Amino acid sequence: LVELGHSADTISYNAAISACEKCKRWEWALALIADMPRYRLQADVFSYSGAVSACEKGRRWEVALQLVAEMRRMQVSPSSITYGAAISACEKS
Repeated sequence: LVELGHSADTISYNAAISACEKCKRWEWALALIADMPRYRLQADVFSYSGAVSACEKGRRWEVALQLVAEMRRMQVSPSSITYGAAISACEKS
């Protein structure tokens, strides 16, 4: 985002992650989450939920569950939306 001349904040990252979800680009969503610390940003429940949903749409249940585990390590509490997307990813496998 910053390379495109935009200032980085969590809201802009979350919007980009949401766009990745909609076009089933789970890899891009993960890359955005990984990029956030570079700008001293921490992924929040919306960031992770969007990435888990992107994994669901991409039929990547393993990655979705890894993200839920990462949330716990990062002390970000998963929401019912996060859990629902993770469960749905597992159902689609």
